[in-house]
Amino acid sequence: MRTSVGIVLVSHSPLLGAGVAELTEQLGGGGVAVAVAAGTEAGEIGTSYELIEAAVRQVDSGAGVVVLPDLGSAVLTARAVLADLAREDEVVLVDAPFVEGAVAAVVTASTGAGLAEVARSAREAWQSRKF
Repeated sequence: MRTSVGIVLVSHSPLLGAGVAELTEQLGGGGVAVAVAAGTEAGEIGTSYELIEAAVRQVDSGAGVVVLPDLGSAVLTARAVLADLAREDEVVLVDAPFVEGAVAAVVTASTGAGLAEVARSAREAWQSRKF
């Protein structure tokens, strides 16, 4: 079985993270590893270094990992985790709209695309118009 780029969804809200993961699993056909690092260890609103680090390790199959944060401290915390991992060529923090970027990343990863293409696809979701 071919490995695909893994996706980590970093959100302040466990419910938001779970909802986006549910959507992407349906659209990606279940063939892409998606992990949610949302909220605190106690299930409250917030962000957690430990949850983000564990999520990156969970989806890392060797093809790379795209990390998509929702906003604010999710970005800052994810940056700290990635700096400590020191794997900038293998784990990429992507500035993209959370839902649209996640969908684009998972769908692209499901085709077997590489890390750079998956990250680019998520970033390009900024250009997606709803109407």
